[in-house]
Amino acid sequence: MSAVTRYSAYDRFAWIYNQHWGHTFSKRVLPVLEKLLLRHLPGKALILDLCCGTGQLAQTLVAREYQVTGLDGSEEMIRFARGNAPKGEFIVNDARFFKLPGVYHGAISTFDSLNHIMSLEELTSVFRNVYSALREGGLFLFDLNMEEGFKSRWRGSFGIVEDDHVCIVRASYRPKERIGQTDITIFRLEDEWYRSDLTLLQKCYSEEEIQSALEMVGFTQIHAYDAQRDIEMRGEIGRTFFVCRKPVKADGG
Repeated sequence: MSAVTRYSAYDRFAWIYNQHWGHTFSKRVLPVLEKLLLRHLPGKALILDLCCGTGQLAQTLVAREYQVTGLDGSEEMIRFARGNAPKGEFIVNDARFFKLPGVYHGAISTFDSLNHIMSLEELTSVFRNVYSALREGGLFLFDLNMEEGFKSRWRGSFGIVEDDHVCIVRASYRPKERIGQTDITIFRLEDEWYRSDLTLLQKCYSEEEIQSALEMVGFTQIHAYDAQRDIEMRGEIGRTFFVCRKPVKADGG
């Protein structure tokens, strides 16, 4: 995979993400997956975990005997994922450009991963790639931060302080550009203290834009669920889960 299409900034984020975020969100999102996706899939279904991060959610699904393929653009994220879920399959690739055979019963992309796709054209390409990877009748579930979430949560700062590492996170939102920015400074103690600085960007999309892009590539039965109001996921202001289906072709179609 070329350096141009790799999400190399996330390599520096992988260690701290694995320590503090991966397990937390996988536990929070699992009841949502059970309600909206997993109960509609066969036992031992093939699931594509797109932008899988450090693999804690894949680990949980593999333990339930699902056959999981995790894909992420960060080599370091995938390195941790292989350690966390050794029975899963993991691929370093870019969500905008990957191609996989149409064998998966379901596809997921969680923890607002797809907000990191910074244009609607590229996000549509992601949807097209997922559509191609699903078998007929396959389901796709993903969540996005919506404008309500950016306006309420993308501000201020917080820190994590441990004996051997410190992480400082500063968030801001630019409404005219519809861009959320997270500036992260990490200090880690190995033989000595090391500092890493990185900036992660997210794009805010409207529900109408998402619906239109999904329809454009062929998805049907598109439903949107507000995390707090519809599925009682407390503390997740402005997060929306989308579920859609790749249709089954009529005989002779």
